[in-house]
Amino acid sequence: FNCSTATAKKWADRYRQTGEAGMADHSSRPRRSPTRLAVRRERRIIKLRFVRRWGAARIAAHLRLARSTVEAVLRRYRMPLLRHVDQATGLPVRRTPPRHYEHDAPGDLIHVDIKKLGRIPEGGGHRKLGRTIGNRHNKKHRPGYAYLHHAVDDHSRLAYSEILTDERKETAAQFWDRATAFFGAHGITVRRVMTDNGACYRSKVFAESLGAEIRHKMTRPYRPQTNGKVERFNRTLASEWAYAEFYSSETARTATYDDWLHHYNHHRAHSGIGGLTPIERLHVHNLPRSYS
Repeated sequence: FNCSTATAKKWADRYRQTGEAGMADHSSRPRRSPTRLAVRRERRIIKLRFVRRWGAARIAAHLRLARSTVEAVLRRYRMPLLRHVDQATGLPVRRTPPRHYEHDAPGDLIHVDIKKLGRIPEGGGHRKLGRTIGNRHNKKHRPGYAYLHHAVDDHSRLAYSEILTDERKETAAQFWDRATAFFGAHGITVRRVMTDNGACYRSKVFAESLGAEIRHKMTRPYRPQTNGKVERFNRTLASEWAYAEFYSSETARTATYDDWLHHYNHHRAHSGIGGLTPIERLHVHNLPRSYS
Protein backbone atom coordinates (compact mmCIF):
# COMPACT_ATOMS: atom_id res chain seq x y z
CA PHE A 1 0.00 0.00 0.00
CA ASN A 2 3.09 2.23 -0.04
CA CYS A 3 2.59 3.49 3.52
CA SER A 4 4.33 3.15 6.88
CA THR A 5 3.64 0.36 9.39
CA ALA A 6 2.16 2.89 11.83
CA THR A 7 -0.32 4.14 9.21
CA ALA A 8 -1.36 0.60 8.26
CA LYS A 9 -1.88 -0.29 11.95
CA LYS A 10 -3.99 2.84 12.53
CA TRP A 11 -6.41 1.93 9.73
CA ALA A 12 -6.51 -1.73 10.75
CA ASP A 13 -7.39 -0.78 14.34
CA ARG A 14 -10.17 1.51 13.11
CA TYR A 15 -11.66 -1.27 11.01
CA ARG A 16 -11.58 -3.75 13.90
CA GLN A 17 -13.29 -1.24 16.22
CA THR A 18 -16.01 0.27 13.99
CA GLY A 19 -16.06 -1.72 10.76
CA GLU A 20 -16.41 0.04 7.40
CA ALA A 21 -17.62 3.26 9.06
CA GLY A 22 -14.18 3.65 10.59
CA MET A 23 -12.54 3.76 7.17
CA ALA A 24 -13.85 7.26 6.45
CA ASP A 25 -11.42 10.16 6.88
CA HIS A 26 -11.56 11.88 10.26
CA SER A 27 -11.07 15.59 10.77
CA SER A 28 -7.46 16.48 11.55
CA ARG A 29 -8.55 19.51 13.55
CA PRO A 30 -7.15 19.32 17.11
CA ARG A 31 -9.65 19.00 19.97
CA ARG A 32 -7.88 21.79 21.83
CA SER A 33 -5.80 24.77 20.67
CA PRO A 34 -4.16 26.10 23.83
CA THR A 35 -2.18 28.76 21.94
CA ARG A 36 -5.17 30.13 20.03
CA LEU A 37 -5.99 33.77 20.66
CA ALA A 38 -8.74 34.42 23.20
CA VAL A 39 -12.13 35.28 21.71
CA ARG A 40 -12.06 38.63 23.49
CA ARG A 41 -8.86 39.62 21.67
CA GLU A 42 -10.17 38.31 18.35
CA ARG A 43 -13.21 40.54 18.71
CA ARG A 44 -10.97 43.51 19.41
CA ILE A 45 -9.10 42.85 16.16
CA ILE A 46 -12.37 42.75 14.23
CA LYS A 47 -13.58 45.94 15.90
CA LEU A 48 -10.40 47.83 14.97
CA ARG A 49 -10.69 46.62 11.39
CA PHE A 50 -14.36 47.57 11.07
CA VAL A 51 -14.37 50.86 12.99
CA ARG A 52 -10.96 52.30 12.10
CA ARG A 53 -10.29 50.48 8.81
CA TRP A 54 -6.76 49.56 9.85
CA GLY A 55 -4.61 47.05 8.03
CA ALA A 56 -3.18 43.91 9.62
CA ALA A 57 0.25 45.46 10.24
CA ARG A 58 -1.15 48.47 12.10
CA ILE A 59 -3.54 46.35 14.18
CA ALA A 60 -0.69 44.00 15.07
CA ALA A 61 1.51 46.90 16.21
CA HIS A 62 -1.33 48.43 18.24
CA LEU A 63 -2.19 45.17 20.04
CA ARG A 64 1.41 43.90 20.19
CA LEU A 65 0.61 40.77 18.24
CA ALA A 66 2.28 39.03 15.34
CA ARG A 67 1.04 40.25 11.98
CA SER A 68 0.44 36.64 10.88
CA THR A 69 -1.86 36.16 13.90
CA VAL A 70 -3.94 39.20 12.97
CA GLU A 71 -4.13 38.11 9.33
CA ALA A 72 -5.30 34.63 10.40
CA VAL A 73 -8.07 36.14 12.55
CA LEU A 74 -9.23 38.42 9.72
CA ARG A 75 -9.37 35.45 7.35
CA ARG A 76 -11.22 33.31 9.89
CA TYR A 77 -13.89 35.97 10.29
CA ARG A 78 -13.97 36.52 6.50
CA MET A 79 -13.26 40.21 6.74
CA PRO A 80 -13.04 41.81 3.27
CA LEU A 81 -9.80 43.36 2.09
CA LEU A 82 -9.47 47.09 2.73
CA ARG A 83 -9.53 47.85 -0.98
CA HIS A 84 -12.96 46.20 -1.13
CA VAL A 85 -14.61 48.35 1.57
CA ASP A 86 -15.92 51.90 1.63
CA GLN A 87 -13.40 53.98 3.58
CA ALA A 88 -16.15 56.21 4.98
CA THR A 89 -18.51 53.50 6.29
CA GLY A 90 -16.39 50.36 6.47
CA LEU A 91 -19.05 48.44 4.55
CA PRO A 92 -18.19 46.21 1.58
CA VAL A 93 -18.63 47.85 -1.79
CA ARG A 94 -19.79 46.12 -4.90
CA ARG A 95 -16.89 45.45 -7.20
CA THR A 96 -17.71 46.28 -10.77
CA PRO A 97 -16.65 43.55 -13.19
CA PRO A 98 -13.64 44.49 -15.31
CA ARG A 99 -14.49 45.97 -18.70
CA HIS A 100 -12.59 44.42 -21.57
CA TYR A 101 -12.30 46.41 -24.77
CA GLU A 102 -10.29 46.29 -27.94
CA HIS A 103 -10.12 48.84 -30.73
CA ASP A 104 -10.89 47.73 -34.25
CA ALA A 105 -7.70 48.77 -36.01
CA PRO A 106 -3.99 49.21 -35.26
CA GLY A 107 -3.23 52.77 -34.20
CA ASP A 108 -6.74 53.49 -32.93
CA LEU A 109 -5.22 53.57 -29.44
CA ILE A 110 -1.63 53.31 -28.21
CA HIS A 111 -1.08 52.67 -24.49
CA VAL A 112 1.96 54.54 -23.14
CA ASP A 113 3.52 54.02 -19.72
CA ILE A 114 6.75 54.07 -17.72
CA LYS A 115 7.92 51.11 -15.63
CA LYS A 116 10.37 51.96 -12.84
CA LEU A 117 12.71 49.00 -12.35
CA GLY A 118 15.43 48.59 -9.73
CA ARG A 119 18.83 48.09 -11.32
CA ILE A 120 20.90 45.02 -10.49
CA PRO A 121 24.16 45.89 -8.67
CA GLU A 122 27.48 44.68 -10.01
CA GLY A 123 28.05 41.12 -8.86
CA GLY A 124 24.34 40.31 -8.67
CA GLY A 125 21.37 41.18 -6.51
CA HIS A 126 19.44 39.40 -3.76
CA ARG A 127 17.57 37.11 -6.18
CA LYS A 128 20.88 35.57 -7.23
CA LEU A 129 22.91 35.77 -4.04
CA GLY A 130 20.41 36.08 -1.18
CA ARG A 131 19.39 39.08 0.91
CA THR A 132 22.63 39.43 2.90
CA ILE A 133 25.06 39.64 -0.02
CA GLY A 134 22.56 41.30 -2.36
CA ASN A 135 21.89 44.12 0.10
CA ARG A 136 25.63 44.52 0.61
CA HIS A 137 26.07 45.00 -3.14
CA ASN A 138 23.20 47.50 -3.19
CA LYS A 139 24.81 49.60 -0.46
CA LYS A 140 28.21 49.45 -2.12
CA HIS A 141 27.19 50.28 -5.70
CA ARG A 142 23.86 52.13 -5.20
CA PRO A 143 22.58 51.10 -8.64
CA GLY A 144 19.39 53.17 -8.56
CA TYR A 145 16.58 52.67 -11.06
CA ALA A 146 16.04 52.18 -14.77
CA TYR A 147 12.97 53.68 -16.45
CA LEU A 148 11.35 51.52 -19.10
CA HIS A 149 9.23 53.61 -21.48
CA HIS A 150 6.56 51.57 -23.32
CA ALA A 151 4.12 52.11 -26.17
CA VAL A 152 1.72 49.20 -26.87
CA ASP A 153 -0.83 49.08 -29.69
CA ASP A 154 -4.27 48.22 -28.33
CA HIS A 155 -5.39 46.14 -31.32
CA SER A 156 -2.30 44.12 -32.22
CA ARG A 157 -0.35 44.35 -28.90
CA LEU A 158 2.71 45.36 -30.91
CA ALA A 159 5.11 46.94 -28.41
CA TYR A 160 7.88 49.52 -28.67
CA SER A 161 10.01 49.97 -25.55
CA GLU A 162 13.28 51.55 -24.44
CA ILE A 163 15.32 51.44 -21.23
CA LEU A 164 16.06 55.06 -20.31
CA THR A 165 17.60 56.90 -17.37
CA ASP A 166 14.71 59.08 -16.18
CA GLU A 167 11.05 60.04 -16.64
CA ARG A 168 11.46 63.75 -17.39
CA LYS A 169 9.09 65.41 -19.84
CA GLU A 170 11.82 65.82 -22.46
CA THR A 171 12.71 62.14 -22.20
CA ALA A 172 9.06 61.07 -22.57
CA ALA A 173 8.57 63.36 -25.57
CA GLN A 174 11.71 62.13 -27.34
CA PHE A 175 10.69 58.53 -26.66
CA TRP A 176 7.31 59.18 -28.26
CA ASP A 177 8.99 60.59 -31.38
CA ARG A 178 10.91 57.32 -31.79
CA ALA A 179 7.81 55.23 -30.99
CA THR A 180 5.85 57.07 -33.70
CA ALA A 181 8.58 56.26 -36.21
CA PHE A 182 8.50 52.59 -35.15
CA PHE A 183 4.75 52.29 -35.60
CA GLY A 184 4.92 54.19 -38.88
CA ALA A 185 7.50 51.71 -40.18
CA HIS A 186 4.91 48.97 -39.51
CA GLY A 187 2.19 50.81 -41.39
CA ILE A 188 0.40 52.07 -38.26
CA THR A 189 -1.04 55.57 -38.16
CA VAL A 190 -1.57 56.62 -34.54
CA ARG A 191 -4.91 58.29 -33.79
CA ARG A 192 -5.14 58.16 -29.98
CA VAL A 193 -2.70 57.80 -27.09
CA MET A 194 -3.57 56.84 -23.52
CA THR A 195 -1.30 57.66 -20.56
CA ASP A 196 -1.60 58.05 -16.83
CA ASN A 197 -1.61 61.48 -15.18
CA GLY A 198 2.15 61.65 -14.64
CA ALA A 199 3.79 65.06 -14.81
CA CYS A 200 5.76 64.20 -17.94
CA TYR A 201 2.56 63.34 -19.82
CA ARG A 202 0.76 66.49 -18.69
CA SER A 203 3.57 68.69 -19.95
CA LYS A 204 3.45 71.02 -22.92
CA VAL A 205 6.53 69.32 -24.36
CA PHE A 206 4.77 65.96 -24.55
CA ALA A 207 1.63 67.55 -26.02
CA GLU A 208 3.73 69.14 -28.75
CA SER A 209 5.36 65.79 -29.55
CA LEU A 210 1.90 64.25 -30.02
CA GLY A 211 0.82 67.00 -32.37
CA ALA A 212 -2.66 68.18 -33.23
CA GLU A 213 -3.75 65.02 -35.07
CA ILE A 214 -3.33 62.62 -32.13
CA ARG A 215 -5.94 62.69 -29.39
CA HIS A 216 -4.50 62.35 -25.87
CA LYS A 217 -6.58 60.42 -23.32
CA MET A 218 -5.62 60.10 -19.64
CA THR A 219 -6.59 57.37 -17.21
CA ARG A 220 -8.69 58.01 -14.14
CA PRO A 221 -6.52 58.82 -11.08
CA TYR A 222 -5.46 55.71 -9.10
CA ARG A 223 -6.99 53.42 -11.74
CA PRO A 224 -4.00 51.86 -13.56
CA GLN A 225 -6.25 49.08 -14.89
CA THR A 226 -7.74 51.65 -17.28
CA ASN A 227 -4.45 51.38 -19.17
CA GLY A 228 -4.67 47.62 -18.91
CA LYS A 229 -2.87 46.54 -22.09
CA VAL A 230 0.39 48.19 -21.07
CA GLU A 231 -0.03 47.07 -17.44
CA ARG A 232 -0.31 43.50 -18.74
CA PHE A 233 2.82 44.08 -20.80
CA ASN A 234 4.60 45.17 -17.61
CA ARG A 235 3.65 41.92 -15.85
CA THR A 236 4.78 39.84 -18.81
CA LEU A 237 8.05 41.76 -18.94
CA ALA A 238 8.66 41.22 -15.23
CA SER A 239 8.01 37.47 -15.28
CA GLU A 240 9.57 36.60 -18.64
CA TRP A 241 12.53 38.98 -18.79
CA ALA A 242 13.35 41.15 -15.76
CA TYR A 243 13.18 38.35 -13.16
CA ALA A 244 13.21 35.29 -15.41
CA GLU A 245 16.93 34.63 -14.97
CA PHE A 246 19.69 35.36 -12.47
CA TYR A 247 21.67 38.23 -13.98
CA SER A 248 25.09 39.14 -12.63
CA SER A 249 24.66 42.87 -13.34
CA GLU A 250 22.30 45.44 -14.84
CA THR A 251 24.48 45.53 -17.95
CA ALA A 252 23.98 41.79 -18.42
CA ARG A 253 20.20 42.12 -18.11
CA THR A 254 19.95 45.18 -20.37
CA ALA A 255 21.93 43.38 -23.08
CA THR A 256 19.13 40.82 -23.43
CA TYR A 257 16.23 43.29 -23.68
CA ASP A 258 16.14 43.90 -27.43
CA ASP A 259 16.16 40.15 -28.12
CA TRP A 260 13.34 39.60 -25.63
CA LEU A 261 11.29 42.43 -27.14
CA HIS A 262 11.77 40.96 -30.62
CA HIS A 263 10.62 37.58 -29.28
CA TYR A 264 7.55 39.22 -27.72
CA ASN A 265 6.54 40.92 -30.97
CA HIS A 266 7.42 38.18 -33.46
CA HIS A 267 7.34 34.78 -31.74
CA ARG A 268 5.38 34.84 -28.47
CA ALA A 269 1.75 33.70 -28.84
CA HIS A 270 -0.72 36.02 -27.08
CA SER A 271 -3.86 34.43 -25.63
CA GLY A 272 -5.73 37.75 -25.77
CA ILE A 273 -5.54 37.83 -29.59
CA GLY A 274 -6.39 34.22 -30.35
CA GLY A 275 -2.91 32.75 -29.96
CA LEU A 276 -1.36 35.02 -32.59
CA THR A 277 1.81 37.03 -32.15
CA PRO A 278 1.50 40.84 -32.36
CA ILE A 279 3.13 40.86 -35.80
CA GLU A 280 0.74 38.15 -37.03
CA ARG A 281 -2.26 40.09 -35.69
CA LEU A 282 -1.03 43.18 -37.46
CA HIS A 283 -0.61 41.33 -40.76
CA VAL A 284 -4.04 39.69 -40.45
CA HIS A 285 -5.62 43.12 -40.13
CA ASN A 286 -3.65 44.47 -43.09
CA LEU A 287 -4.60 41.63 -45.46
CA PRO A 288 -6.92 42.58 -48.34
CA ARG A 289 -10.54 41.64 -47.63
CA SER A 290 -10.50 38.89 -50.29
CA TYR A 291 -7.86 37.08 -48.24
CA SER A 292 -9.30 37.72 -44.78
